[in-house]
Amino acid sequence: MAKNDGDFEFYLRSLSSQTRDSTSPDPSSDPYLLPSVTKIYEMCKEGGSDELVTRAFNQMSKLYQRCISVSNQSQTSNVVLLVTMLQFFMDFGDVVLHDTESSLRSFFRSCLSREFADPVAAGRLLEFLNVNKTKILKSFPALLPQFFPLLLKLIAWNGESLEKPFLSILPLMISAGSFLPLFSSLLDLPLLVVALEKVEKKNSGTLIGSNIASIQKSAATEIILALMDEAYTGSAIENLDDGSGFDGNGSFDLADPTFLEILKDENDGIAERHWTSPTMVATLRAAVNNPQSDRLKQILQMSPRLLGLYFSIALRDINDSLLCALIPLLMSRYDTMCPDKTFCFEVQKRLSDFMLAVFQRCPHFIALLKKPITDRLAEAYDSPAKTELGLHLCWAIGEHGAGGTSHKDVARGLFESLELLLYENLATSRLGLNQESAIDPKGNTSGKSSQARLLCFVATAIAKLATCHKELLPRARVSFGKVARSPIVDRRVWRRACDYLGLMDEPALCLSVLGPNTGEASGPGIVDWSKGDSKMVAHIPFYLLAEQEGVPYHDFSFGDVFPVE
Repeated sequence: MAKNDGDFEFYLRSLSSQTRDSTSPDPSSDPYLLPSVTKIYEMCKEGGSDELVTRAFNQMSKLYQRCISVSNQSQTSNVVLLVTMLQFFMDFGDVVLHDTESSLRSFFRSCLSREFADPVAAGRLLEFLNVNKTKILKSFPALLPQFFPLLLKLIAWNGESLEKPFLSILPLMISAGSFLPLFSSLLDLPLLVVALEKVEKKNSGTLIGSNIASIQKSAATEIILALMDEAYTGSAIENLDDGSGFDGNGSFDLADPTFLEILKDENDGIAERHWTSPTMVATLRAAVNNPQSDRLKQILQMSPRLLGLYFSIALRDINDSLLCALIPLLMSRYDTMCPDKTFCFEVQKRLSDFMLAVFQRCPHFIALLKKPITDRLAEAYDSPAKTELGLHLCWAIGEHGAGGTSHKDVARGLFESLELLLYENLATSRLGLNQESAIDPKGNTSGKSSQARLLCFVATAIAKLATCHKELLPRARVSFGKVARSPIVDRRVWRRACDYLGLMDEPALCLSVLGPNTGEASGPGIVDWSKGDSKMVAHIPFYLLAEQEGVPYHDFSFGDVFPVE
């Protein structure tokens, strides 16, 4: 025991000498300091003595504050040293009444903002956060939601090697205040990588030791001084930004608001991404046309997986009001993202799956979001991505009856939007009555074929709405009648309209096929699909076999179905 006390005093003196050594501007440059801090922590952990903790705390706290204060002058990374001291504060902070959260915040602002690009430091920090995630979630729930932009820089720069530990702490970044901003930031991770690579080029090929947050301060100061000069002297403001977002060397202008927003370190709420700004247009063009770095290729693969986890957490833990608020943001971003084809496909699939899952859980959201849904339907032909979004919205509207039977006014308004979409695009959907879908050499469906596909979804949504809301049935018959009589409509749309007209002549069958899937409808001839494996029904949709010539494609006879007495 005496020997352990002697060792403890030895290591404690090592810390004390560094806190008093004014000749050494960087304590972390001492190679013996980290082993001393580690040994003191281990002895306090093993000894279980509050006296040891109290003796060590004063020196540990002074050393921590000194390391933080000189972090902007440090020539070596001190993240591992600081994280070791933070672990001491996490474990023993309650014993000495230390405010551990303030130490964590100072670490993020003063140290991690400069050292996130160091793979060793990044890995050690993620290890620390994973070990302490239960305590962080319980005692400091607002910490990671505030600093999630800085943590996203860490994963964006260090890539797939840290994906697994990062996924473990992603749930800790989600709170009521960060839920919506985090969605946009995850979606824009490829842009963050591009921006960081631009900063790296400006800093002689390294990001380690570069305080990006200072860019924001210097840019803001420059603009404020220019405004004051104009106000007091009457002189015109010099053109701080030529409107392109780039300087004369073809690099980012560091004062550009779009650039600063992407590179921020702390969560300050939802900020609009100016997707039509010259800076953003040039960034997206460069991301597509120039050879992609390995770092960008990795983040293009990782981002969809991160979004998938984000959506899983949202469906499990987030309240309905925030989910409802996310849907309009999701719809607005459906076609505004990094234009890499594989990335867009993977992300849009997750966006649509999440949106439909939310509508499945809360059908009344369709009624609450009538305006943004109507706006998106009006834009359905602006781009292939918006067309695909329109398909999913049409399906959701029809499947959930515009929010349910109690939302008559909403159903009428959405019906009118679908009706207008159908009428406006009938003539232009024609490919020829006997012509099949046009496919380009890469196997992609052509624009006209996509348009006809959307109109089929519109027709289905109209039929389902009319089935759920009986007062719309006459208008639906008129709509389908116009389509059936049109000589220039695409054959697939025409056949879909004829099928629905035939279904509407059989109310029970129509309700069975097109009615809501709640199972509430019952009556003679109405199919209860949940019992379909044990019961037969008499209503057989013969019209579905129309135009089928030759031998029937089924391999049974009606004698097999109806027993002969």
